[in-house]
Amino acid sequence: MATAARCEPGDSALVRDVIYFGRNRPDGGVVSDAEWRGYLDSVVTPRFPDGLTVVEAHGQWRGRGGAVEREQAEVLTLFHPDDAVSRHAVDELAAEYKRRFGQEAVLRERVAACTRF
Repeated sequence: MATAARCEPGDSALVRDVIYFGRNRPDGGVVSDAEWRGYLDSVVTPRFPDGLTVVEAHGQWRGRGGAVEREQAEVLTLFHPDDAVSRHAVDELAAEYKRRFGQEAVLRERVAACTRF
């Protein structure tokens, strides 16, 4: 669980989840733009219809095999209540991406945040 943020009057305490989706596939291919868009439309948006942000990125990481892998990535940012339903929905995003595209890992960063619209 994220530690509750100390928010100013008028702010809303939410959780910010930042999720990193690598686009390389284990077989040497990549998750295509159409496949990414299909995943976003069919998996992410139904669980978080109030809004989200996606940023294209390039990154690297060391997987189980020990080699450093460089790849295109999508960085998804979500703001949501700190509740079991939202946490479960984020877990489902990562699990489905790994299943659908044969991924070893999906990185999730979770912090408490104060927001104001």
